[in-house]
Amino acid sequence: MNKITKRSFYSFLALYLISSFIFLSLAAYWFFNSQVSMEMSNNFYKMNHIADKVSAEIIHSDMKKTAFKLKNFDYAHVAVFSKTKKLLDGEIVQKVDFAKDFYMKNGVFTLVSKRSAGHLGREYIVVQSSKCIDNVEKIKNKIAYAVIITAFLIITIALFLSYIFLKPIRDKMHEIEEFVKDTTHELNTPITALMMSTSRLKNSNKCNEKVLQNISISTKQLHDIYASLTYISFDNKSEDAKETAFDNVVKEDISYFRELLNKKNITLEAHLEACNIMIAPTKAKMLINNLLSNAIKYSMPNATIKITTTAKSLTIEDEGIGIAKDKLQHIFERFVRANSYAGGFGVGLSIVESIVKEYDFKLHIDSKENVGTKITIEF
Repeated sequence: MNKITKRSFYSFLALYLISSFIFLSLAAYWFFNSQVSMEMSNNFYKMNHIADKVSAEIIHSDMKKTAFKLKNFDYAHVAVFSKTKKLLDGEIVQKVDFAKDFYMKNGVFTLVSKRSAGHLGREYIVVQSSKCIDNVEKIKNKIAYAVIITAFLIITIALFLSYIFLKPIRDKMHEIEEFVKDTTHELNTPITALMMSTSRLKNSNKCNEKVLQNISISTKQLHDIYASLTYISFDNKSEDAKETAFDNVVKEDISYFRELLNKKNITLEAHLEACNIMIAPTKAKMLINNLLSNAIKYSMPNATIKITTTAKSLTIEDEGIGIAKDKLQHIFERFVRANSYAGGFGVGLSIVESIVKEYDFKLHIDSKENVGTKITIEF
């Protein structure tokens, strides 16, 4: 990942994690408080139940004139006091404040009940328990473990989502980097040729036909690069379609590439019937320009290129290096090249496809490696 992608990755990750942890903290805090409140209510109910049970046994013993014996309770310590606050039965874990009915001190809840109503001389029933605090601590530990596990899952999911969401950006950044490299390379070739040719003219002080040809070809290459970059950047869709003699556009383009054809000693066979179609003139030129340019670029010296127009179609067939079968489905993607044989940006066929789709034409391509490529457009 480059710096921009890394910055985007960490920004998304930080934002996702911060928002998730805030939500997780609030959820954990709310859940803990609700569980503590529930535990407190449950604890108060149990202690009251114990006090009611003991008072009922005291009253029952008094009415039946039987001896009262205080039972042991697993949940709490229970003690019975006289009216003078003297301990008569049971045991306590800490000193009792008889002025309060229910309170907590040092982690121990104390319930003071007078439901025995003085039967058998027993005025106060005191229930003390620390189970509630122990249970709250267990709840706290369980929630802490759950938060840790959830946080780990959130981090894992965040990393996965960051990778998935930023993959298109990462791929696009890679395309841009490759595009810049290709642009530098593509511009360097004609610019170097222009500089060398100009230098030769200055040194010889006379016009040389070969030097002038190099200057002309290099200038046209620069113009084609500019036209392609302008199209993919701005895509002049505002230009209205009008009836265009497409066969004449093809003738002009052949003339335009004549010097490059001669330089590679490529034979061009043109069979041009009248072909009038509704298309913006600029896009008609872009269409044939990109197809013929590719045919020349990927043809070997001394090869033959055939161009045919009918009233309803255009066909360009070359004897070039061809395209592998597994790459045919990707050649119309922007910045994608089937091979690195002759450089380029990988935008020519993307432009062709966009024009074909815009005017609802049909495009057919047949290609075999080391045999050649045949492209047909039905208007």
